[in-house]
Order: sequence, then C-alpha cells, then structure tokens
Amino acid sequence: MSDKHHLNVAAGAMPPAQAVALADLVAYQPGAVVSRTLVKKNAGTVTLFAFDVGQGLSEHTAPFDAIAEILDGEAELTIGGKKVPARAGQAVLMPANVPHALSATTPFKMLLVMVREPG
Repeated sequence: MSDKHHLNVAAGAMPPAQAVALADLVAYQPGAVVSRTLVKKNAGTVTLFAFDVGQGLSEHTAPFDAIAEILDGEAELTIGGKKVPARAGQAVLMPANVPHALSATTPFKMLLVMVREPG
C-alpha cells in the first residue's frame, strides 16, 4: 500500500442548500489517492477520497474518532490489528488513538468524517 501519490484537489465546500452526489465530487486518478476537503472546522473535518486499486494510507493514529463511509468500490481497513473489509454502502468507525490503515482492494471512494472533542 502506498500513499506517495496523493493529490489534494482544491478545497471546496459543498454548495449550500443543494443535493449533490458525493462520489461525483472526487475523481479517480491512476496510481493515486485524491482528496477533497468539503468542511474544515475546529470541531472536525469532512473529506472525500478516491483511491486507485492498491493505493492506501499507511498505519497511523489520530486523536479523534473518524467514520469512513464507503461510497464506491471496496477497501480493507486495519483497525487495532483487526482486518475489516468494507464496500459501498457500509461505514466503519475508527476510534481515537487506535492505529489504523486502509488499502483499496478495488478502486474506491470514501467520505471521511473526523470528529474532534471540544477542548
């Protein structure tokens, strides 16, 4: 799994008061991970990702909970050493301070919601 080819699409909030197809807001790129931040606030962030097959994020921890909702395709997450396969229509909670990683078993898109504790 590789996170060397990560493209950050220009940050752009979702248009207000408009229904959007989230998966259409980020495009696959061959051999890359593409991200687009939709919301960035002190309380947390909402980011769309598109991963080409074989791409992923290496193991890391975060000081806040994160929910990954798979919008398209399939991925394998590893959370605290446990392998968790997930596909379109499913969501997975990654608890704060627990090591986690993910790998695209097919090209996949996800919405990542990170929730920060007030501090």
